[in-house]
Amino acid sequence: MKVGIAGITGKFGRLLTAHLLEKDDVFIQGLCRDPSKVPEEIRSSPKVHLIKGDAFDGTAIRSFVQGCDVVVCCYLGDDKLMIDGQKELIDACDELHVSRYVASDWSLDYTKLELGQLFPKDPMIHIKSYLETKKNVSGVHVLVGAFMEVIFSPYYGLFDPQTNTFKYWGEGDEPMEATTYDDAARFTAEIIVDRNATGVLRFLSVRANVRELAGIFEKVYGKSATLERRGSRDELYKHMHDLRSKNPQEIFSYLPLFYNYYMINGQAHLGPNIDNARYPDVHPLDWEGFMAKWPIEQLPASYNSLRN
Repeated sequence: MKVGIAGITGKFGRLLTAHLLEKDDVFIQGLCRDPSKVPEEIRSSPKVHLIKGDAFDGTAIRSFVQGCDVVVCCYLGDDKLMIDGQKELIDACDELHVSRYVASDWSLDYTKLELGQLFPKDPMIHIKSYLETKKNVSGVHVLVGAFMEVIFSPYYGLFDPQTNTFKYWGEGDEPMEATTYDDAARFTAEIIVDRNATGVLRFLSVRANVRELAGIFEKVYGKSATLERRGSRDELYKHMHDLRSKNPQEIFSYLPLFYNYYMINGQAHLGPNIDNARYPDVHPLDWEGFMAKWPIEQLPASYNSLRN
């Protein structure tokens, strides 16, 4: 099987490639702007062929797609990249009869959202609809909830490592769904080699509310955790929209709040049907297993360890 990975230099692309290289008879064709940024252990593998080109280089994209059994998009960027860039790949797949296209998803269940609600996911909604218009290529959409590493990052704002405080919105009993980057990559690798895997597939490591998360933190690290309520869900909704309205250019002041809101209001939860049992060889980490991997001082930086 030949697997095309667009955006192979990114953190998810590299994780996915590493898991695919563990499988027999899988060969990787990677598309990237700078092959020198691909780790040596991947770049030197006889099972990997790299093609230099960007997301809008039609010649490079056709060369990249040619002969692939499945193409995976690991792009992460602005709307132009996530919509127009993916359409370039999809059009090439459709023209050259690549049977499956794994879209750049790995997110909350955006299929339950309306355009504009969680605006960073709007490109995914557009791409899913675009794939449905194609005759020769089937879309594959992998949904995993939030990434565990992001939830503990300073960006997300849930955990203050200086005081071991969990700062939450809502009542504290709303379940949050999460999966590690590595487990998401493992599930995706299984999907890729499963030629019958198409459509929307949902995988999940764990559901836990913030009170449970604080309790697991205390158990793993032997440290007391504090809970600090920031306001109700309605107050969160008003606050995030107020910030966006007043300073739309300061996107990182309100973007985490939008994710937080749709994490806890239940609308974008993956359930009730989860596809973990489809690939029983993947044993995802729960929160306790995740925290046990990281010394307490490194926990907030677990996301940074995945950067390019």
